[in-house]
Amino acid sequence: MRNTSNRTRRDILTSIPAAGAAALGAIGLGEARAATRSPIPLKAAFSNSGLQSSWCAQGKAAAEYWGNLFNVEVTWFDGQLDAAKQRAAIEAMASQKWDFVAIQPISVSTLLEPVKKMIDAGITVIAMDAMIVPGGPESIGVYTLIRADNVNMGRLVTRALVRKLGGEGKIIMTQGPLDNTAVQDRTKGFNIVVKEYPGIEVLDTQPADWDVSKVAQQWRAYLAKYPQIDAAFFHSDDMALAAYEVMKASGRTSILIGGIDAMPPALDAVLEGRMFVTMRNPACLIHGSAIIAGVTALQGGEKAGGRVPRYVVIDGPLVTFENAAGMWWMQDQFLM
Repeated sequence: MRNTSNRTRRDILTSIPAAGAAALGAIGLGEARAATRSPIPLKAAFSNSGLQSSWCAQGKAAAEYWGNLFNVEVTWFDGQLDAAKQRAAIEAMASQKWDFVAIQPISVSTLLEPVKKMIDAGITVIAMDAMIVPGGPESIGVYTLIRADNVNMGRLVTRALVRKLGGEGKIIMTQGPLDNTAVQDRTKGFNIVVKEYPGIEVLDTQPADWDVSKVAQQWRAYLAKYPQIDAAFFHSDDMALAAYEVMKASGRTSILIGGIDAMPPALDAVLEGRMFVTMRNPACLIHGSAIIAGVTALQGGEKAGGRVPRYVVIDGPLVTFENAAGMWWMQDQFLM
C-alpha cells in the first residue's frame, strides 16, 4: 500500500479530478477545468480595505459564503481604512501558514514585504480590486488580480451624469485614497469624459479616502463655497450617501449624484431619486472568485500563471431606476 503520510495538502488536492462545474466555475476555461469543493478543509486569510465600508463588509460575507461551499475556512484581517493598520494586519497574516490568501490593498506598495514573504513561502496570494504593487501581479508572483474595469466605471458614471446635464454644468469628484490603483483608474475614466465636454467645469477633485466623516466635512465646505453645483461623482456609494445628507440639510438636493458599488442603500437611493446613477463594482463576484481561484491553484498544483489568468476582469452594470431591483436580488444571492 502506498504511504501517503508525507503527502502535502497540495498533493492531495491535485490528485482529485476536477470534474463538475461549480456555480462560479467560469473563472476556469471550461467545465473540465472548473474548481470543485475541496475534499479536505482549507485555510484562507482575507483582507480588504476596511469593514466600515459597506462594499468590504459585503465582500467578507460573500467570501465566507463561497468558502463554506468550497470547504474553505476564511479568517479575516481588517484593513480598517488605514494603510498602516492594514500593513500590520498583513504582517500578522504573513506570520502564519495558509493554503491561500486574498488581499484588497488600501495603498499600492505598502504591503510588498509581507506579501513577498508569503509568496516565497509557497502560499498562493490573490489580489482583489487593486494592485498590490505598481508592476501588476506578475512583478512579484501574485497568482492573479481579480477586479472590475475601474476606468470604465469612472467613465460610464461620469458620462451618465454629464449627458443628463446636457453637456454643460459644474461638477465635483470626490475620490478615494490617491495611492490606490482602483481610485487612480476611476479618476482616469472621469477625466476622459470631462475632456470631451468643454461645457463641463470641474470645481474640485479632493480625495476623502472612503471616510464618510471627511466627506461630510468637505461637502459642507463645498456647499458654502459654490452657489452652483450641478452634479457630483463619488468613488463609492458610502461617500455619495454621506454627501447627500449634507446636501439635504442645506436644501441642495437638486445636485445629480453618481456613485460606484451599487450597494443596497444606494439601490434604494436610486429607486427613490436621491441618487441618479451608480455602477456595480461586484463585491460578491470578486471575493467569491478569489475563493475559487485559490482552490483552483491548489487543485492544479500551481503558483502563478496557470489555469487562472493573471488578470480577471469582472464587471457589473450601470444601475439606474430600471434595473436596481434586479441588482439587489443578485447581491442577495452573492452572485454580483
